[in-house]
Amino acid sequence: MATGLIATDSQLGRMGSDPAITRPSLLKELTARGVRMTAQRRVLVRIIQDSSRHLDAAQLLHVAKQRDSRIDRATVYRTIALLKNCGLIDELDLMHLEGEKHYYEAKTSKDHCHMACFGCGGIMEYASSAFEKLKKEIARSGEFEIRVVRLEVGGYCKRCQTSHGSR
Repeated sequence: MATGLIATDSQLGRMGSDPAITRPSLLKELTARGVRMTAQRRVLVRIIQDSSRHLDAAQLLHVAKQRDSRIDRATVYRTIALLKNCGLIDELDLMHLEGEKHYYEAKTSKDHCHMACFGCGGIMEYASSAFEKLKKEIARSGEFEIRVVRLEVGGYCKRCQTSHGSR
């Protein structure tokens, strides 16, 4: 039976518990691709890279303005678009727990699932060898080359199950 690795928020690839999952340096990747790195873009990329939470564009702008008041909404969206086009970040819905917001996180070296709690709004990440096997089975059976995987699971975390009774 395969076991999985669970992390709260956006912690996979940051924890020492599984060195097989990493988050590559966004700044190094962009520099290696010859992307011009303005001071404002550098601030935004570092925030995304270092955030322990999944951030939406408004949250990213708020944190960035605390570091550089000249950063505006257009710069945030241009930087997000650049990182998405380069394949360096993932855009997530997170079960639309907070409406139609989209959240962003630096890609990890292995795909993982997101579990969203309908009770408290908590987000957990889950990585497992079983998930890797499922992707291989899908690719093989469907004769399909997988390029992007997004899996979100909605339900109730242990704390919410306990505090609100079984659902």
